[in-house]
Amino acid sequence: MSKSIWGYHPASGHQMGTDLIGFKVEATDGGIGKIDKHSDDVGAAHLVVDTGAWIFGKHVLLPAGIITRIDTAEKKVYVDRTKDEIKNAPEFDRDKHTGDPRYLEQLGKYYGHM
Repeated sequence: MSKSIWGYHPASGHQMGTDLIGFKVEATDGGIGKIDKHSDDVGAAHLVVDTGAWIFGKHVLLPAGIITRIDTAEKKVYVDRTKDEIKNAPEFDRDKHTGDPRYLEQLGKYYGHM
């Protein structure tokens, strides 16, 4: 599993301890939802995004390594993936996949090879 996909890039503006819950998430081609949960865990940092009506109220898990910028003033997080790339990622089931290393590996491979 690629460690870099699971860590915040230094240029993203991430500051440890910043509460990102409620921030809007912007893909390269538009908004995808709001952050419902985030983790700063070393080697597994990620966001859980509530997509609302965009993909039928589902949640998606995004590795921290795809974040390009965090704008705390605007309360927005920008990622370097398209809406379709996020929509086509391995499905995230909160009850089944939270903390599952196999799921994280599968997702890391998906996002790490783009």
